Amino acid sequence: MKRASLETDQCPIARALDAIGDWWSPLIIRDAFDGLRRFSEFEQNLGISKNILAMRLRKLVDDGILETTPAGDGSRHQEYVLTSKGTASFHVIVALRQWGESYFYKKGEVHSVLLDRKTKKPVRKLELRSKDGRLLDPADTVRQMPD
Repeated sequence: MKRASLETDQCPIARALDAIGDWWSPLIIRDAFDGLRRFSEFEQNLGISKNILAMRLRKLVDDGILETTPAGDGSRHQEYVLTSKGTASFHVIVALRQWGESYFYKKGEVHSVLLDRKTKKPVRKLELRSKDGRLLDPADTVRQMPD
């Protein structure tokens, strides 16, 4: 069953989910942040079938999140690299990771950790702040719909 497109929805969350709302796409983006670039690398790391991976990569390229470039080793292969739009999803991927760490692991359960490359220490939890620097929670925000 084909899902309905949300690409014209007035909600930014709906439009973003239209691009990366399946479970494979955020994992492909995560792997791209980790330096994976080739089809075979994504396939091996994710354990995903070739046809599903090909569809997800094509959609990510079509949506401008990844782009293809010739392989850096001069072979006939192509590589997938994050565009500026893809790189801008970093905070989204980190927020999803941190939510997962907080709510989907038992205390002491082993999981991967995102480290600051310079200090080799875990990154701080993301915070949402107002323009004047106040820490915001859901009660401090409201969604405004267009007229």
